[in-house]
Amino acid sequence: MRIAVAGGTGRIGRLVVAELEGQGHEAVSLSRGEGVDLRTGTGLAERLAGADAVIDASNPPVEDVADAEATFTAITRTLLDAERAAGVGHHVALSIAALDAVQGNPHYFGKRAQERAVRAGDVPFTIVRATQFHDFPAMIGEWTVIDGESVVPPLLLQPIAPADVAAELVAVAVASPLHGTVEIAGPRTEDAVDMARRTFAARGVDRPLRASWRGAALGVEFAGEVLLPSHDARLTSTRFDDWLAAGAR
Repeated sequence: MRIAVAGGTGRIGRLVVAELEGQGHEAVSLSRGEGVDLRTGTGLAERLAGADAVIDASNPPVEDVADAEATFTAITRTLLDAERAAGVGHHVALSIAALDAVQGNPHYFGKRAQERAVRAGDVPFTIVRATQFHDFPAMIGEWTVIDGESVVPPLLLQPIAPADVAAELVAVAVASPLHGTVEIAGPRTEDAVDMARRTFAARGVDRPLRASWRGAALGVEFAGEVLLPSHDARLTSTRFDDWLAAGAR
């Protein structure tokens, strides 16, 4: 199959491209490096010609709720318009597990807007909601450094390996559209503070780490079991320990 990947050079997008090529599919990256502007649609028509499906793994930066909703909506509508014109038969959107449980975070507002746009469009679709990635706690620790210490909130996660996310997205894209949502998660729950500390150690990052909600990049709306997947989630096999042993990348 010929499958286009929006955000094909990003964190997950490049893994999706590699997974597609490893399975013998033709991967077409949709990014600025290939002359594509996902918001305006520049370059999309040429890149989508002959495509069977599109996987949207784009993750644009946003500043606030209004910016997030506008950005994710614009990109999704532009993609869907171009897909319809090109005769693409399946739109796969990467989203976030437990998306509706967190109300105060701009990125979550943006992803909800993205899902609404996908459902309102006329391209057959599947939405894939994934739990946080294995490197997420370390990313939080890099975002917030106070007095030389990384601040990581005590989150309860059921994290998933980035490579497993890519594999699941490809599996969904080559199948028939669900016209609905599938949820994916890692095999077991983990503590975010412990994950960040162990990831730093694996990567040779020598910086103290403090568990706290004060000053953290995420608010208390993420506390408790909010971020855990539903009982219907499809579980992948790569544990956090496995990911660390493989190089924490």
